[in-house]
Amino acid sequence: MRRGLLTAIGHPARIVALAFAVAITVGSLLLSLPVAHQRGLQTDFVEAFFTATSAVSITGLSVVDTSTHWSTFGQLVILVLIQIGGIGVMTLTSMLAVVMSPRLRLRFNFSVQTETGSLNPGDIGRVVRGVVKLSLFFELIFSIVLSARLYLGYDRSFGAAVYEGTYHGISAFNNAGFALYTDSLTRYVTDPMICIPVGIAVIVGSLGFPVLLELRRELFSPRTWSLHTKITIWVSAILLLVGPLVITVFEWGNARTLGSLDVGSRLMAGWFQGIMPRSGGLNTVDIGSMNSESLLVTDILMFIGGGSASTAGGIKVTTFAILAFVILAEIRGEPDVRVLNRTIRAAVIRQALTVVLLSVGVIVATTLLLLAMTDLALEFVLFDVISAFATVGLSAGGLSEMPPAAHVILAVLMFVGRLGPITVATALAAKERTRRYRLPEERPIVG
Repeated sequence: MRRGLLTAIGHPARIVALAFAVAITVGSLLLSLPVAHQRGLQTDFVEAFFTATSAVSITGLSVVDTSTHWSTFGQLVILVLIQIGGIGVMTLTSMLAVVMSPRLRLRFNFSVQTETGSLNPGDIGRVVRGVVKLSLFFELIFSIVLSARLYLGYDRSFGAAVYEGTYHGISAFNNAGFALYTDSLTRYVTDPMICIPVGIAVIVGSLGFPVLLELRRELFSPRTWSLHTKITIWVSAILLLVGPLVITVFEWGNARTLGSLDVGSRLMAGWFQGIMPRSGGLNTVDIGSMNSESLLVTDILMFIGGGSASTAGGIKVTTFAILAFVILAEIRGEPDVRVLNRTIRAAVIRQALTVVLLSVGVIVATTLLLLAMTDLALEFVLFDVISAFATVGLSAGGLSEMPPAAHVILAVLMFVGRLGPITVATALAAKERTRRYRLPEERPIVG
């Protein structure tokens, strides 16, 4: 019976999905406890479930105010869930597999391979150690910087400065989007010692652990970088340049966002808001007051997201880049898709197309469903749906006006977005099928 159960749930994608579901369930139960919220308040299960899902999926959307609704215990539960979601449930589980039987150990190794994007199952142990070490190292650095700024530059006690600095350092690196302030980081819009470290933390966390591990070994040898690292670095650099530039231009004269700031603060706020759609989820200006053009640009940036096997969401920059190269190759009439003297396999192209089409389908279906359930405008519903699916955490303000049923739908969407469309589809499949024959080819008319 035990063997049958392991066979039923043993597919790596299913184990990843199950592990995340267990973490969300435990987090929901903990946040439902009276000790988790402030005295005099109540937390229904939908609020607890939504918050736990948002934390484990490192999204940052919230239906209650993190700073005023949750007690210190509740905030720490959220922080632990963020850490679990950031490092990876299966990464933590694989460490427990050391004390398990060899049969289960291999199964868990492939589970970690599924989540971390490692290409060699034999390297799982090294990948796990590297992921944990890198996460803790960057979290420590950014937490120290932010804590020092809050202690030296603001009226904070040492304990409060360390608590707030550590919380936001972990949240930023994990692209979690949770803040201990009602206005997110709007109060620090003119402070470069807060905005710049938080922005850098989001960028580093969104590159992806495979890239960070490779850069740690070969930072000053770009010629030896893998194709994945090169694509991630170059496309991320382009998006980090274009995104802030476009949003700054569109919001420059908007008195409700950048228009009321001095020139230096406008540039910094525009830069900050242009990098947060990678999955950072924090904001220094009111998202709901941004112009429609800026919201649309943010939608696109959120949909693309960050690097593969990172704390960021979206379809990932490598997926976006591969499809761009596919289009370029088709325009040129080339038979193969080539990137930096390498040929992209057809299986990779199919995977990229599948990710994009599944993502578009899920977003469109959810948007239509929520539009039927609420009276909100399309641009606000679409914004929050993409934010949930891409695990970004930014909201245009419509979340608080949605009914509990819509919150449940968005929570499920965050879960799906964290796992990825292909992982979820694979987890639901009964088993993998291999055809032992090929049918005759025929070319339908396209376009």
